[in-house]
Amino acid sequence: MTIDHDSRLKRLRFRAWHRGFREADLILGPFADVHGPNLTPEQFDTLETLLEQPDREIYAWIVGQEETPETFETDVLAMIRAFRFEAHAARPIGDGA
Repeated sequence: MTIDHDSRLKRLRFRAWHRGFREADLILGPFADVHGPNLTPEQFDTLETLLEQPDREIYAWIVGQEETPETFETDVLAMIRAFRFEAHAARPIGDGA
């Protein structure tokens, strides 16, 4: 049985947003929303494999708290790291009101 791309993307986005570790949700969810539709099939597979890992490990790899195992040091993880900084830079800073 094959899953069409739209169904697979919906499942991936749900998994990215519902990690159970809020810090990971706030990086992986928006990343999946923005970049998920444009990933190559290979990158999509890589992201799905990454999402099978424990939340705290993924987060630690993204933010550099732990060394990333070579298997997971991929272009997708590099994209997530870059997205984290881009998303943070794009957030408006409060005006104190």
